[in-house]
Amino acid sequence: MKIATYNVNGINARLPVLLRWLEETKPDVACLQELKAPIEKIPQQAIKDAGYDAIWHGQKSWNGVAILSRNEPPEEIRRVLPGDPEDINSRYIEAKINGIIIGCLYLPNGNPAPGPKFDYKMKWFERFTQHTAELLASDVPVILTGDFNVMPTELDVYKPERWVNDALFRPEVRAAFRTITEQGWVDAIRKLYPDEVIYTYFDFFRNAYARNAGLRIDHFLLSQHFDNRLLAAGVNLDVRGWEKTSDHAPVWIEVAEG
Repeated sequence: MKIATYNVNGINARLPVLLRWLEETKPDVACLQELKAPIEKIPQQAIKDAGYDAIWHGQKSWNGVAILSRNEPPEEIRRVLPGDPEDINSRYIEAKINGIIIGCLYLPNGNPAPGPKFDYKMKWFERFTQHTAELLASDVPVILTGDFNVMPTELDVYKPERWVNDALFRPEVRAAFRTITEQGWVDAIRKLYPDEVIYTYFDFFRNAYARNAGLRIDHFLLSQHFDNRLLAAGVNLDVRGWEKTSDHAPVWIEVAEG
């Protein structure tokens, strides 16, 4: 079973890229972030014509997440992260597919830091940490994936000394990510490639993609049920080089059937 995550940075602006990527790589499940469209503006028919059933949580101009499934319709569990009924941002959606709970997230950026946006990020992280603990306690196979807006270690960022005060790399943010992995979640990329430089995001400016000056901020966290089921993982780096593409590259994993 192949599962992928892709921050599309505007689903309508990137629709040709998204459809080409789906056709060429054929993930069984694709989690999308930054749709930047309300539900009535999401190209649902184009996705269905590509062979995918989907659940959507859109938002005008900002945010937005979705889970696409090729072999069976996703069974929606929730479309909001618990813990703050006043949080109206579309940043989390969760479904069951093929016996696996899949959570798709777009964690807040948090810049500028310090400030209200950074405070919101850390509060969102607290809610997420509570939810991840509850998911582990449920003892069912879970995969959490998306744009975490966190570089966990210096290996995950080009020239880390330039990022020490950024909300994606501040010590509090990396500690929050580490708190989640210490619950028992496994970072899929690092399980298979513990020492390799792997990036998933390249800024549109300063020729970052061509220089391989990137960040690893799109992650897969797996529950212990996948300790012996993770077969492969990687990044579709070539997609980042396509015309009118997102500043993120898709990330994917393959897991054995349970």
